[in-house]
Amino acid sequence: MVKTHEDLEAYLNRLERRFERTEDGTYLLSVPGSQVPVAARMAPPVLVMQVEIGPAPTANSEVEARVFRRLLELNARDLLHAAYGVEGDTILLSAALELDNLDLNELEATLADVGLALSAHVPALREMAQQPA
Repeated sequence: MVKTHEDLEAYLNRLERRFERTEDGTYLLSVPGSQVPVAARMAPPVLVMQVEIGPAPTANSEVEARVFRRLLELNARDLLHAAYGVEGDTILLSAALELDNLDLNELEATLADVGLALSAHVPALREMAQQPA
């Protein structure tokens, strides 16, 4: 169970995850195989993790439909703890974990899910978003 920043940091240390805590309490977590850090923030009653994937396509409706369909397919097939979404013109990967019953295994599984997405999905998604229809 995670109740304090110290609890979360203890979990991250046990998982041997490198992190930096910013002044506003956001954690920037390194994920193997990715140059982009995952932002994690305690917002009781949840721990929210989020990473910006890149711009959502908007210039071509066929490309937009193809990318958004692919995001939904990946959510349904590959991701168990995280999900792709769109906020404004940006594609995000997010997860929310309940702090009251968050254990080490759940945190590790979620970080693994995000890591898989960043290494296996994101390069193809970015390429797909930039291709003409």
